[in-house]
Amino acid sequence: MLPIIATGKQSFLDLRQHNYFYIDKTRFIKDWWNGGDDVTLITRPRRFGKTLMLDTVRTFFGLEFAEYANLFDGLEISQDEHLLNLQGSRPVIFLSLADVKANNYLQAVKLINARLVRIYNAFSRILDPSLLLDTEKEQFKSVCVSMDEATAQDTLLCLSEYLVSQKFAKPIILLDEYDTPLQEAWFNGYFDKLVGFMRGFFNSTFKTNTYLGRGLITGITRIAKESIFSDMNNLKVVSITSDLYSDCFGFTEQEVYTIMDEYGLTAKEKVKSWYDGFIFGKQKEIYNPWSIIGYLTEKKFAPYWAHTSSNALVGDLIAHSDYIIKKETEQLLLGESIKTKLNEEIVFSKLYTTKGAIWSLLMAAGYVKPISFDPASNVYEITLTNHESYLILEERISAWFGSVRTTRDNFQQALLEDDLDEMNELMSNITENIFSYFDTQNNEENQPENFYHAFILGLIVNLKDRYIIRSNRESGLGRYDICMFPNYAGDHGIIIEFKTMKQRKEKNLEETCSNALKQIKNLNYIDELLAHKVSANNIYIYGFAFKGKEVLICGGLAEKLSFD
Repeated sequence: MLPIIATGKQSFLDLRQHNYFYIDKTRFIKDWWNGGDDVTLITRPRRFGKTLMLDTVRTFFGLEFAEYANLFDGLEISQDEHLLNLQGSRPVIFLSLADVKANNYLQAVKLINARLVRIYNAFSRILDPSLLLDTEKEQFKSVCVSMDEATAQDTLLCLSEYLVSQKFAKPIILLDEYDTPLQEAWFNGYFDKLVGFMRGFFNSTFKTNTYLGRGLITGITRIAKESIFSDMNNLKVVSITSDLYSDCFGFTEQEVYTIMDEYGLTAKEKVKSWYDGFIFGKQKEIYNPWSIIGYLTEKKFAPYWAHTSSNALVGDLIAHSDYIIKKETEQLLLGESIKTKLNEEIVFSKLYTTKGAIWSLLMAAGYVKPISFDPASNVYEITLTNHESYLILEERISAWFGSVRTTRDNFQQALLEDDLDEMNELMSNITENIFSYFDTQNNEENQPENFYHAFILGLIVNLKDRYIIRSNRESGLGRYDICMFPNYAGDHGIIIEFKTMKQRKEKNLEETCSNALKQIKNLNYIDELLAHKVSANNIYIYGFAFKGKEVLICGGLAEKLSFD
């Protein structure tokens, strides 16, 4: 009988006792323990098994699980007799910050304090109060939801000391999703205050804690050392570009294909295109475990991963990015790659100002993947991870348009139906109600043509099933702005050229728009459409002319247009 596939189970005990679906990743325990690092930080995208792995570590080492050694029978860890002697041998402190999501600083600290109180309550059952000094008893009593910051920051240090003083082994401290409250703090405006609290907590727990056995921390992002890991020279960082533990989180292709064979599923290539593509270190072909479990359960293809997080920070970064980032995003959505500098250390205060910061965050979150790297220039070539990440990011782009989503659909229809009046009316409404002066002003850093180019790409990008959409490609004697190659015989071929009005040379927007059409004709941009077997009587060309927030669109069927 095949194991039952249970969604969302993060308890190793529960999975093994009830024979639920489980892929053996226990080799991680051996590799991590034998590695000897004092404190390890592992970053992986959301829903890649980090919490389950920490719970597996707790179940293996934790005192309260000493009677459950049989749960590891038949697993890879059971082959190491020396390590098996450590099962159930030491106290394990497990703190999860995964659900610490608060609107303000005081609420965030209270949520953290509540979790520390529960840890103290659990260990009060094994500590002998008669062996505690009076000052230690007072400290123990002071641990409450309303405790002051200094008391909260020292809780796990003090608990470690009590355990060692009562002849227990030095504890293992596990911290899950350390960066969740910090992301929430950044988004809600109290980041600096929470960073101060967390820095003190980390220093006390992991840096100056001489009673610490081992520390294991997980998260999605690698927050810069100067934020909370300052002076932690005992910290081993294992990011998504590290080779260490590269196949311990997420499913390998062999694991996925074996599962599919066992459950009689045959659509391996489609599963690969939807859920494969993650790269950890040199380990390629890593599949999204949450999505694979969703597919095994539902037996249909869907973006299961999309609904595991609000991704508010990602959406906000895209919404507030400049036209270059928006244009690069559209390139990715068109199936292309981009080259950018990346820094795996996320500096939140510079997210909106550092070039490439958004791509660093998106790579850590799993939406994009590196396909090449030039160490001399620190430039990565990145692309979307898979079809599921395309659907998620396309949804984020739709959120950027916000209230103009209906306008996007109407613009697409007007473009495909050659309805110039409707296109002009829609663009006028958008520029008046959505764009700011700074989006469309003309200076060296922000050319209006580039801004509108990126925006129009955003309006038409989800036509990619009907069209091959190419941007800034050479054709004829020049380089067109946008060319749409139809996948179906009945659809038009379309070329779009953007031009900013040159007030010293052009009288009005009508002249600028006409010049855009002349450029398409004179530089033979339609040649590439003709080579694509698009009939000359089915090619439409459009000029977009701009003067600040004023827009004029002209054009139509190329054969019927006069360029005199």
